[in-house]
Amino acid sequence: MMKRYFAVVAAALMVSLSLSAQSKQKIFHLAIGDAERRTRDARVVLDGITDSNNGEVFSANELAGRLHDTRLLLVGESHTTADFHRVQLRAIRALHEAGRKVMIGLEMFPYTEQRSLDNWRDGLLTETGFTTLARWYEFWGYHWDYYRDIFRYARDNGIPMYGVNTPRNVVTAVREKGIDHLSETERQHVPPRIDVDNADHLTFFQASFDDDNSMHGHMPETMLKSMQAAQATWDASMGYNSVQVLNSAPADSILVVLVGSGHVAYGVGIEHQARQWFDGKITTLIPVPVQDSDEKPVTSVKASYANFVWGIPYERDSLYPSLGFSTSDTAGARKIIAIEKDSIASRSGFQVNDQVLSLDGVAAPDRETWNRLMAGKNWGDSTVVTVKRGDAEVRIKADLRRTLKEQR
Repeated sequence: MMKRYFAVVAAALMVSLSLSAQSKQKIFHLAIGDAERRTRDARVVLDGITDSNNGEVFSANELAGRLHDTRLLLVGESHTTADFHRVQLRAIRALHEAGRKVMIGLEMFPYTEQRSLDNWRDGLLTETGFTTLARWYEFWGYHWDYYRDIFRYARDNGIPMYGVNTPRNVVTAVREKGIDHLSETERQHVPPRIDVDNADHLTFFQASFDDDNSMHGHMPETMLKSMQAAQATWDASMGYNSVQVLNSAPADSILVVLVGSGHVAYGVGIEHQARQWFDGKITTLIPVPVQDSDEKPVTSVKASYANFVWGIPYERDSLYPSLGFSTSDTAGARKIIAIEKDSIASRSGFQVNDQVLSLDGVAAPDRETWNRLMAGKNWGDSTVVTVKRGDAEVRIKADLRRTLKEQR
């Protein structure tokens, strides 16, 4: 029972680490991170970029100049919010057009999968070929079109892309049995040092849970620490692999890492871990929607939240639909372990412990197949999911429809 509870909480956390704007704005106003900046706020201005060091608001065409001495740029994202990815592309384009030797680091690929990224850069793969051979919908799962323009710009301009993550099973192993009990094979995929005891990181980690989700309030301390260790391993791996890329690159190059905002905020994630191996300049940039999910204005964040804060519109619904449940693959079965509140899944009658069998009659035994099939869906479609509930097979019709705020 505890293991299943652990998986549910972990699934909720993985969602929270890339949220565009929580219904409660506490996450933006934590007194953590840089000691000087944590005592004051930075304005959030729509279509403006705020320098949190001095409060100055500047335009996008000035960004490259302000990054002239940065070697590692961490750009946070909400994975299913289009404007976050537009900001990422604009930063990459600005640096490239300014003559910088740009490289791109990717959270969505483990460092062990570099060959597919090289083949993409060299123009050896079509988009379909890349998403299939690189197993996009297994390693990442979010709709390719959110990232398509970035990947095409990189390929068209010969910009190298690098996977900086560690294999998913390694992070899971840390969460389940701890760093000290990793196998020799698993240990090969983690950095030589990982700081798992940073107090600011723990504060942010706890605050990253949605305030409406009380699960963390009942979580045993040992479980919380295990999850923090897994998160620290994730951050340290991306930091370490990013530094390895930089160490093999010309001194005037810049690595732009595209990663969930939860790994960037307050400098307690990747930046903190990377400092163990890198003394060059690290800059953080996070887009912040100017409204939260309750449509209340977001006018400021703690200045320590990021070096640069780029104000973007609030996007209530993602470009592409998802049902809104999380699954766990165990013993050859994909079981639903969590269902989001007010989601299509909750409205359609899915239940925790349902075993997912097929989508529109096509067997979906694994994460990659499910994500690939869902990528073909658009708002306004409907789909039929067959699940095993107890000993019975149940067909559930799900209408992929957005709802108005007052209907939620």
